[in-house]
Formats: sequence, structure tokens, C-alpha cells
Amino acid sequence: MTTLEQTIRPSAQSREWKAIVILVLLIPVLWSPPFLFRFFLYQPFNIPSNSMAPTLMVGDYVFAAKSAYGYDRYSFPYAPSWISGRFFAADPGYGDVVVFRTAKDASVDYVKRVVALPGDRVQMRGGQLVLNDRPVTRVALASVAGGAVCGTDDGTKIKRWRETLPNGASYLTYDCVDNGYLDNTSVYTVPPGHFFALGDNRDNSTDSRMMSAMGFVPMDHLVGKVTRIFWSLDADGRLRGERMGKVW
Repeated sequence: MTTLEQTIRPSAQSREWKAIVILVLLIPVLWSPPFLFRFFLYQPFNIPSNSMAPTLMVGDYVFAAKSAYGYDRYSFPYAPSWISGRFFAADPGYGDVVVFRTAKDASVDYVKRVVALPGDRVQMRGGQLVLNDRPVTRVALASVAGGAVCGTDDGTKIKRWRETLPNGASYLTYDCVDNGYLDNTSVYTVPPGHFFALGDNRDNSTDSRMMSAMGFVPMDHLVGKVTRIFWSLDADGRLRGERMGKVW
């Protein structure tokens, strides 16, 4: 054994023992209820944009249920990149509001609504969602003031629609402008193992319609299902109690 080896080996052993001691000390933390709640059950997120308005708006804080679709590398902070696939996997349903990472940028969490699943053909025609060659049912509602979510003056009126998917999932969408950039698209066929996601604020959302920016989302990039708004503040920091509750 050389002098160099004698110098290195005690150092390596020392590091190993330190790692073991740290792990032992962390056991109570790792198994504490708050850690388990966030790590395995529900993860909190704050909404940074109005792409999902009116369902979710800037200032909303939501819980995403991690167990809804199983667990993958994106379900856990700092998970190693060699983990692949999902455990206890389940696919999202039509209309689910989900948190996910994209294949284009796996470092950012996105929240959108699932509107098409593997094998589906999806298209936008004149601002209306078309699924498997059938226009999705939508009913016009009274316009509301609130142009800020569309990037215009607060007093600007926004068209609203109630959209209902074939499975009965029903929710509100905003229509900021007529004949918007993404109101007419080609037909997209969702590949196996992926889903197609849209923002409810249809003219102010980067979503699966933009193939170069997001495109089809891999199922293995799901983080969780948004289930509830647990806190909400307006731009002035005032509580919006009426927004807290279950997400549809």
C-alpha cells in the first residue's frame, strides 16, 4: 500500500460514515407527516399566468394529487434522470387539469387541461374544439369584463363558453379575440403514450397546439392532477375566498 493510498482510504471511509450518520438523522424527517404529504400525496403549486383562466388565475395556489396517475421521475424533487416509466400508472381523463413537464423543456412545470388521449384526432376550427371529427359541445355565456387576462384593458369584454367533452366533463373557457392565431389548426393525431393539452384561456395559452413549443405531452411527464385551490390572492394581496375550492 502506497502512502497515497493510505491517505485516500481513511478519507473515503470517513465520508461513508458521515453519509450514514446523516441518513440516520434524516429518517425522522423523511417519515414525518408533512414530508410524506408533499412527497407522495399532494404537492402545492402557485399559478404564475392566466393561460388557464377562468379556471385558474394568477394568485391561485393549488394542490396537485400525485397518486392520481402514478409516480414517475417528475413526481419527486431531485429524482435521478435514469428513472423511467411510471409506477401504479393510470391515464388522465378527458377534462382533467394536470401538472406536467414537456418533452421540449423538462425543467418547467406546466398546468393545462387534457382534451385528447392516445389515438384521438384533435383540431381547432373557428375557435371551436373538434375531437375525432365531431365539434365539442359548447354554449355561449354572457361576456364579462376582465381584459387583463387577455393582455388588454380591464374593462374589455371577454367572450365566455361552457365547453363539454364527450365524457361529460364541463368547464368555462375564455375567447379573447375572434379568429385568433390558434383558432384554426391542422388535424393532430395523438400518438401512443401521450396526451393533448389546452389552456382554458384559448387565445392566451402556449399549449399542445404549438408543436414547436409544447406539442404532445408524454404520459411519463405527468406530475399530478390539480384538485383544489387552497389559497388565492388578488394583485393587491387581498384574499379571494370565493375562488377557493374544488377545481373542475
